[in-house]
Amino acid sequence: MRESKENEEKIGLMKLYLYGHEYKYAVEQMLLTLFPAERPQYPEGKPAGDRMEIRLSRGEKRVTASCVLTLDGRRYHGAASCALNALGDALAADRKCQRLIKNAMYRAALRSGREKPVWGALTGVRPAKLLEEKLRQGMGEQAALRAFIEEFEVSPERAALCLDAGRETMKAAESLGEKDVCLYVGIPFCPTRCAYCSFVSQSVEKSMKLIPPFLDALEREIAATAEVVRKLGLRPVSLYMGGGTPTTLSAAQLDRLCTVLAERFDLAALREYTVEAGRPDTITEEKLRVLRRHGVDRVSVNPQTMSDTVLDVIGRRHTAADIVTALETVRRVGGMAVNMDLIAGLPADTAEGFADTLTKVLALKPENITVHTLSLKKGSRITLEGSELPDAQAVGRMLDLAEQVLRRADYAPYYLYRQKFMSGGFENVGWTKEGYVNLYNICIMEELCSILAMGGGGSTKLIAPGDGRNIRLMAPKYPLEYIDKIEKTCEDKRKILEFYA
Repeated sequence: MRESKENEEKIGLMKLYLYGHEYKYAVEQMLLTLFPAERPQYPEGKPAGDRMEIRLSRGEKRVTASCVLTLDGRRYHGAASCALNALGDALAADRKCQRLIKNAMYRAALRSGREKPVWGALTGVRPAKLLEEKLRQGMGEQAALRAFIEEFEVSPERAALCLDAGRETMKAAESLGEKDVCLYVGIPFCPTRCAYCSFVSQSVEKSMKLIPPFLDALEREIAATAEVVRKLGLRPVSLYMGGGTPTTLSAAQLDRLCTVLAERFDLAALREYTVEAGRPDTITEEKLRVLRRHGVDRVSVNPQTMSDTVLDVIGRRHTAADIVTALETVRRVGGMAVNMDLIAGLPADTAEGFADTLTKVLALKPENITVHTLSLKKGSRITLEGSELPDAQAVGRMLDLAEQVLRRADYAPYYLYRQKFMSGGFENVGWTKEGYVNLYNICIMEELCSILAMGGGGSTKLIAPGDGRNIRLMAPKYPLEYIDKIEKTCEDKRKILEFYA
């Protein structure tokens, strides 16, 4: 991980010694949760210095994980175990052993005085999945909630978020057929690059000339993907155009792209059609009318903040007033639900400033509001420059306030996920008014069906219904690389045939 010089001085190394297992990934996940400023080191020889010694052993009746954490010469112990006959098959046993290891590390760290993480002993991207598993096993909601809180030491508030998201996931899963898939189209261009962004996107200030050949290459990939979909009899139920900022394209270019998609794919079963119009400085009435004419029924208009000061700091070349104007334009065109993204923890923001943003966004009455926690991504300018950020306590206040305010305004959480290096170890939550759940967001986060991606940096994820198999196919990240390697990207679509076969 590349850090700013100031942050590099804060990064330490935790010596890790593993005995009786090789669950490095599980160990490193929990290390990141408990000691976010530490990076793993696996030295040889006799254990010495600050370290974690993590053991997994099997007795006649039980399997036990233990952790000895040594800090400044003091030792702290943690352990977790379960009955051997409760391990289940090989895959289930593997997961349970990893969970035992994580719990042992967690207990040792808390005994050393470490503050309890906001998500307790949970790691990973999809915390709601673990609660959903209990519901699918036949447990009632309250019993599942209690077991979830007890097993992972998650706070009741965050467990409630998981329960709400879990309900929507199960509804979505029941509505999908075996042949249903989602389509994603990635447009890796933006007007300018935001300070917090590490997405693969190219500023049009530097790359306007790449857009036409990029679209030519994208048409080839769309054709190759559509041919596979036709042969397999797959049924697109959601189409999501993201990026980057797709509305960086001109109205004519958007018209051409949407026309090609409609000609190549059978979109008769489509339930939703979303386009990210995230930057208000790319939104025009002409573009919106083109999108609406092609059936787009949801757009994202993402302020991130309604503070002009914060917008300037993060490199957004627009004002809060421009957001209001963009929303007025969307409503004037009509027929499209609106999502608005906010980020808690941006540089120069405060809990009071975030509260003001919430008030202003609610006044615009979007159908969806997604509240992100700032993630300190290694490619972003914020990380590279070591920007001064609100502390974890301030971010926590922002998120708590968001939940209180949004629930009072009749929004409900419908999906959530976590990322590495998030401020305070918190989460991202999608909130919705009744009747405006976005199926694509649930499907991609909860892995309910295959996502067939096209475009620069597109990540196709193939999900086998029933048996849990999944594979990823990645397209080249950068526009020029994507253009140069389009032939191979199209050839890779044959792997979709092989997967379903």
